[in-house]
Amino acid sequence: MPTQSSRLDRTLVILTLIILVGLPLPVGSNRDWAVGLFCMFIGTVSVLWAIGQWRGILTPSGAFKPAVPMLAMLLLTQTWVAIQWLGGFSVDSGATAEALLLGLGYTLLFLVIVSVFHTRKRVTLLLGSLVVSGTLQAFYGTFMTLAGIEWLLATPKTAYIGDATGTFVNRNSMAGYLELTLAAGIGLLLALRDTRPFSWTQLVELLMGPKARLRLALVVMVIALVMTHSRGGNASFFVALLLVGGFFILRNKENRLRNSLILVSLIVIDVLVISQYFGLERLKERVLNTRLSDTVVNSEIVQRANEIRGDVFLYALPLAQDKPITGQGAGSFEAVFPKYPGEDIRLHFDLAHNDYIQFAIEYGVLGMLPLAVFVLLALYWAFKALWQQRSLYRSGVGFAAAMGIIALLTHAMTDFNLQIPANAATFVVMCALAVLANHHSKERRKQSSARL
Repeated sequence: MPTQSSRLDRTLVILTLIILVGLPLPVGSNRDWAVGLFCMFIGTVSVLWAIGQWRGILTPSGAFKPAVPMLAMLLLTQTWVAIQWLGGFSVDSGATAEALLLGLGYTLLFLVIVSVFHTRKRVTLLLGSLVVSGTLQAFYGTFMTLAGIEWLLATPKTAYIGDATGTFVNRNSMAGYLELTLAAGIGLLLALRDTRPFSWTQLVELLMGPKARLRLALVVMVIALVMTHSRGGNASFFVALLLVGGFFILRNKENRLRNSLILVSLIVIDVLVISQYFGLERLKERVLNTRLSDTVVNSEIVQRANEIRGDVFLYALPLAQDKPITGQGAGSFEAVFPKYPGEDIRLHFDLAHNDYIQFAIEYGVLGMLPLAVFVLLALYWAFKALWQQRSLYRSGVGFAAAMGIIALLTHAMTDFNLQIPANAATFVVMCALAVLANHHSKERRKQSSARL
């Protein structure tokens, strides 16, 4: 049934890409109704995929079997969250129920990505869609900031005036999203690099030829990343780029000069030259200034929280020590934290500003351990693709996955990107891409069911 298979295949691909591009639009989907929409849409896609599998009209994915251990880790975590909710282990059962729904959505998203985007053309389409989404966010955020309009998608901004936030509320969330989409763009650029012997003409083609659109997208995203003035976001991006890029250059001996020039051009041209005109100096001032001055909005009052985040980390630690094995319950940080801070913490904190501390508090060892294994397996597959030298494309996709994962893991030490649905979902996509980098197919099938 090639026609029916082709129609279902195309539908699954299109719907999934719409979900991924649409996730950042409603303030990073960090609203209850947006979470509900995400779960509804990804649930619909998953049901369609299951029907196609049951009827045998979808092409089997070679990445599904290697991804089973990672899928099992996600399911283990959701099982534990369900136990927290139903077994009375959670301090805030309503928040835990919502966390369970969102966690199941992430699990289904991972399943759909490894099952549907199993060909080289679809992997390229997936990476390209992330680049388009990041570029749109970057352009919108920078335009609003430079124009002085300062709106989110449909409402005026009340915080982070003068900082690029795109459709996100928090500049750090915008920076976290750009870290992931920049990694996708850089990986795609490396995956599609020329296999001919190096010549300076190729460098000119890279800067001015057909790939210039991709380079332009990277430039726009780097400008927006700088204009977020997020210290953690910019530092995490460069840590990941230098770490994964250094590994990539050292490993690939045959194309070391070409790869070095590509990565150096990203740093020199995009950051040291172009970003000088878009707020790099202000970012440097924030980095040199040791006092934290993030704007916190409570109703109509804007206050300065100087050096509070570090204190929040310390006050939150007893929460993790209170129930180290079972946790306080997924999503319960906002309910339990007000009991612990000292008198110097007078602002309301619904998040720990450190994903590791928050996961430890809410999930405990039983919930965190499967998540840690999931991420480690993703890094294993990403670096495995990066390590091999037989396929430039696979190593490029591995680069994208490794850089995106490491960037967000680094940023997680000072912010809460994994608590923002759009960023967490895109992180899950990066983990799925790590598997696909090694196990996608590149053969051309004659059937129309595999042409997308």
